[in-house]
Amino acid sequence: MKAAFVEMEEEWQKAYLQNELPEKDGFSYFQGTVEESLEALREMEVLSVFIKSKVYRSLLAGLPKLRFIATRSTGFEHIDLEAARERGIVVSNVPAYGENTVAEHAFALILSLSRNLRKAYLRTLQNNFSIDNLMGFDLKGKTLGVVGTGHIGVHVIRIGVAFGMKVIASDAKEQRILSEALNFDYVSFEELLKRSDILTLHVPFLPGTRHLIGKKAIRIIKKGAILINTARGGLVDTDALVEALDKGILSGAGLDVLEEEEFILEEKRLLEGTENEEHWKKLQTTLKNHVLLHRENVVYTPHMAFYSREAVQRILDTTIENIRAFLSRKPVNQVK
Repeated sequence: MKAAFVEMEEEWQKAYLQNELPEKDGFSYFQGTVEESLEALREMEVLSVFIKSKVYRSLLAGLPKLRFIATRSTGFEHIDLEAARERGIVVSNVPAYGENTVAEHAFALILSLSRNLRKAYLRTLQNNFSIDNLMGFDLKGKTLGVVGTGHIGVHVIRIGVAFGMKVIASDAKEQRILSEALNFDYVSFEELLKRSDILTLHVPFLPGTRHLIGKKAIRIIKKGAILINTARGGLVDTDALVEALDKGILSGAGLDVLEEEEFILEEKRLLEGTENEEHWKKLQTTLKNHVLLHRENVVYTPHMAFYSREAVQRILDTTIENIRAFLSRKPVNQVK
């Protein structure tokens, strides 16, 4: 059996995995993505990837012996599931690892905006210590709107309640017992948009959630609200977000993810293949995202909400479990 881990960029992670899944047992470790390491991966039966590896149909064709993919993430949009099923390739993910981690990061973004930390920091870099126009606002008494009451959303609700906020939530699958226990109310998505002082997104990126916050939602949203997105960039229509900030409909945004963020992270791609319309659309989105990053009322972090030592270790432990279960012919955490 030959197995490989790609995107092994941090030595401590590699060392941790090698201790559990040593090279002498057929495990190999690569720094680059699947695409960058494809030639060395052709004989692999088991492959563990992270989010930068785009395991699409054309790439799978170059991995003829592959039987199992273990993604070290909850999301799996970087894997062509249909192509994998056609080949009989099993795919497993990490369904939960950073509920509290992402929730804490969401509140870091909220507090950065509520207390004007970005604006204040940029001002002090210029040796300007004036507090003019830096007045913030208390979270206590404000309405927090949580879209999605899964594992992460529930932790956000707990923190919001602890701050003394009025918490409302929207979810296709309401858990009434949970709402009574945690002291929050379920409302419709439209009502949540109308009432929330702070709106935070915690739903997966699916065809039905793409541009959940788009031009229609912006027309409904409470004027002066703050938008927080630590989920997936595609949940928010960049055009609508720019317009909402320009018109003061939103007073600020805290973003850990952006639409087409892979082009921000790998800007060299902008110089390639710009003949086709799809690429031009992505380029346009990227440029607008750059505009977002320079606004004083936008706080952006580079897709790191999940990134604590404890959360990463939970990811590694679950991935090890997924691989061992597959090798025992009892796969767990399968993506359907």
